[in-house]
Amino acid sequence: MSSSFSKYTQRLVGTPNTPDFRVFIEENGKPISPFHDVPLYANAEKTVLNMIVEVPRWTNAKMEISKEELLNPIKQDVKKGRLRYVRNCFPHHGYIWNYGAFPQTWEDPNHLHPETKAKGDNDPLDVCEIGEAVGYVGQIKQVKVLGVMALLDEGETDWKVIVIDINDPLESRLHDVEDVEKHLPGLIRATNEWFRIYKIPDGKPENTFAFSGECKNKKYAMEIIQECSESWDRLISGGSDLRGINWNV
Repeated sequence: MSSSFSKYTQRLVGTPNTPDFRVFIEENGKPISPFHDVPLYANAEKTVLNMIVEVPRWTNAKMEISKEELLNPIKQDVKKGRLRYVRNCFPHHGYIWNYGAFPQTWEDPNHLHPETKAKGDNDPLDVCEIGEAVGYVGQIKQVKVLGVMALLDEGETDWKVIVIDINDPLESRLHDVEDVEKHLPGLIRATNEWFRIYKIPDGKPENTFAFSGECKNKKYAMEIIQECSESWDRLISGGSDLRGINWNV
């Protein structure tokens, strides 16, 4: 798998921490979209998935795939004319995992999830990679799914899939969400806390979770991934409102 993995490279344009900074993804030297062109699954068995790293662990810049721009480069989010940074919330520093998204997925804002009772957030599916290696913006990691949390962010369902890099030393011992607590005690609890409080320093209330904050198991997570993959299929086939998304790649 490593040979196909290495075909992806990053092209940085502009200066970090400026509104014009962009990270483009290339495949064998050709520009591609990390949203639409990188396959969701990295193997035929669909047990290994590709993840796009947007925010490396312990960093604060709110980097994200640009849904609206041609080729969907990764850029820093801007709100009210200012670049966005996540504040440090004691005892955490920046993002506490490598944070990013699954390609070829979409949380449909037209779909009311029957269990969360909230619609999707109009973004690719979010991913928290808990391995020990710190990633970099635009990196494409190959990961194994472990579980999922259902954040309710300003009235929208915002799934957070917990994964581990397949090259991590712990990967062979982590198979489902209960293994995370066994080998990385406190990490699931810290993840719940981080998502609850990270907007408070910006004057917003605590976020809440569906399922009383429970991290659902791998089986449930894979079902959510499949749902969001099918939503993306409908999006690019014209079966859903584009909502400003650029897919002309």
